[in-house]
Amino acid sequence: MTARLLSGTELAASVRADTTSRVAAAAAAGRVPRLTVVTATADEASAWYVRSIARAAKRTGIDCVVVDLGPQAAPSEIHERLAESSADPDVHGLMLQTPLPVGTSLAEAAQFIDPAKDVDGAAPASLGRLVAGLPAFAPATAAAVVALLDHHEVPLAGREVAIVGRSTVVGKPLAQLLLARDATVTLCHSRTRDLPAVTGRAEIVVAAVGRAGLLTSAHIRPGAVVVDVGTNPAEDGGLLGDVAPEVSEQAGALSPVPGGVGPVTTALLLRHAVEAAGW
Repeated sequence: MTARLLSGTELAASVRADTTSRVAAAAAAGRVPRLTVVTATADEASAWYVRSIARAAKRTGIDCVVVDLGPQAAPSEIHERLAESSADPDVHGLMLQTPLPVGTSLAEAAQFIDPAKDVDGAAPASLGRLVAGLPAFAPATAAAVVALLDHHEVPLAGREVAIVGRSTVVGKPLAQLLLARDATVTLCHSRTRDLPAVTGRAEIVVAAVGRAGLLTSAHIRPGAVVVDVGTNPAEDGGLLGDVAPEVSEQAGALSPVPGGVGPVTTALLLRHAVEAAGW
């Protein structure tokens, strides 16, 4: 058995087309949406993602400004730049890229992002509203997982889902989005005992740890749907997922890396920027 491919290319193209149309309408009215991305890391996977955002923004007509503070940036410098962008009326969407320098807390830094501009759902207020079921921008990667499953008509209600990874960027917000769709969710992490036993009974498994090839066929029940969120740099300059290649012979459906969750994440982030601009 070879897994059905859960490609995100077609979905991302559809979202981008809609966003491009909205941006054109906004530009015609004299207001071009602007997205500011603040980064302070030397992580190559992170840099790849930021470059992909900038390229996609240019194609859709969004004004994207990347502020690279460098991996040695102090917390105060990051906080100040976020506060300035939050107060700037010309900035409609604001995003803080992770990872952050040692000693800088994402939860603390994200407090300086105006929730109305928080297009990647990082601010504590945004996460709180998500948990409460109130309107808020969900983290783009978490939203992309749900959008990808919907696009490929994978039912969620009543399904048992195992998420491997409990970050506030993917795991925790994704759990809330899936709970809102009536899925039964188990959130796994580094202290989970007998991880293969937990993931092996799930009908849907989401890998969001950041360790290449962590999940093998031993972690997946035959026919399960597997969504790979990993974007780990390979020696040849490419990307590797958190799911080992052998899983394609065990799963019923599998998202590729690259070409799965990634392009949908970028497309949704830009859509959020346009929505934050009021268009």
